[in-house]
Amino acid sequence: MKLLSVLGIIFLGILITLVEWPRIGKDQKKEKIAFVLLTVVGIILATLLVYFPEMPGPTQMVEGMLKPLGKLLEK
Repeated sequence: MKLLSVLGIIFLGILITLVEWPRIGKDQKKEKIAFVLLTVVGIILATLLVYFPEMPGPTQMVEGMLKPLGKLLEK
C-alpha cells in the first residue's frame, strides 16, 4: 500500500511539472532550476512522510533552533 502512495506522489510530481514547465519562460534558467529543486525536495519529503509518519516537521526543527535564542533573550 505504501508503494502505491509513493507512486501516486511521483505521478503528481510529474503531472505538476508537465503543467507548469511550459509556463516558465525559455530564458528563465534560474527559475527552472529552482522549480526542479523544490519539486524534487517536495517529492522526497512526501515519500519520507509515507514511510515515517511520526517524523518531525519543519516547525519542530525551527522551534528547536530558536528555543535557546528565546531563552537568551528572556534574560
